[in-house]
Amino acid sequence: MYIKGAIDDETRCSHYHAENDRIAIKFYCCNTYYSCYKCHEQYGCGDTKLWPKAKFNQEAILCGNCKQELTINEYLHGGYSCPHCHVSFNPGCALHYHLYFEK
Repeated sequence: MYIKGAIDDETRCSHYHAENDRIAIKFYCCNTYYSCYKCHEQYGCGDTKLWPKAKFNQEAILCGNCKQELTINEYLHGGYSCPHCHVSFNPGCALHYHLYFEK
């Protein structure tokens, strides 16, 4: 699976590349995985739309470690780790939820 913006096999990008920056997000507007919102701004569709709450049970998060797709709810309520392989995710990503998901 090709992740736009990814520079390594765990989905890190030039904007976010700490050890625990290992998720990609499928953007609702274009149904394409990007490493982060900045990658979507750089390479994306130009028409960002947030995931509606009614669709939070759809798979839209990719764990960069095990490559499992997570539902938005699994990701938001997963305690900053993958429920499949238990690798940690960056808790700082929560600061950007408003760029991806409806409140």
